[in-house]
Amino acid sequence: MKSYRKELWFHVPTRRAFINITPQVEECLRESGVREGLVLVNAMHITASVFINDDEPGLHYDFEQWLEGLAPHEPVSRYRHNRTGEDNADAHLKRQIMGREVVVAVTNGRLDFGPWEQIFYGEFDGRRAKRVLVKIIGE
Repeated sequence: MKSYRKELWFHVPTRRAFINITPQVEECLRESGVREGLVLVNAMHITASVFINDDEPGLHYDFEQWLEGLAPHEPVSRYRHNRTGEDNADAHLKRQIMGREVVVAVTNGRLDFGPWEQIFYGEFDGRRAKRVLVKIIGE
């Protein structure tokens, strides 16, 4: 069995963003040489997310509005976590909703997606460097 590990680094200049990372994950898969197996992709920060969905700008806008409605950034005083000097409690909540990781099957050397599926990095407290782990196992 083969095993492959790589960290993808992101430095999002804004507080929030959704980035399609499917091409980077596909490149990792090519580098790994795995033809049949599994790919794990996970955010290595508690204010970021990895999820699978459609790459459609209207949907991304809807995600942003929905998440802000569920866990608004302001007023920051509404969150007990922010009493520690942070202002990112909402980012922790948004990450819980959008998820930490995805696992995708690899079949014939390709990500085995359904229609329209793509992998996204969701940033909820940007303006600093953060990592995403790509771990691939298989034959």
